[in-house]
Amino acid sequence: MNELDYLRQMRSLNRPVVPHRDLWAGIEARLDEAPGASAVRHRRARPWLMAAAIAGVAVLGGGLGLHLVSPDDSARMAAGSAWKPSDPRLSGAAVELDAARMELTQAMQDSPDSAALQRLLLRTERQRDRLRNLEKQAG
Repeated sequence: MNELDYLRQMRSLNRPVVPHRDLWAGIEARLDEAPGASAVRHRRARPWLMAAAIAGVAVLGGGLGLHLVSPDDSARMAAGSAWKPSDPRLSGAAVELDAARMELTQAMQDSPDSAALQRLLLRTERQRDRLRNLEKQAG
């Protein structure tokens, strides 16, 4: 088959096609079906709604759990001081982490109940601890 045959076949596809049966009768019947039938469909959807509600409650509970910081963790965060590693490869990261910790501490003074700020401050402290461990490993 050459290119001319392909073009002829493509042109023949550009004609309207008549379905073998009338589709509008089925569409109209489904639109006019009894209201009770649609209620059955809604009852089938309710288990998904219940599952979504349970998942939402689980996410909310997890968020509240992350929001609560133990007093030991908050005391450790507040007691942190500027740290300068002896390894020059780590000193830039230490400066950035200290600056981030200071900015987060200032932001926490403006909104002390912010869960997002508490999580960020805790994450910054953990990164600082990892950096200190890297310095110990490097020698």
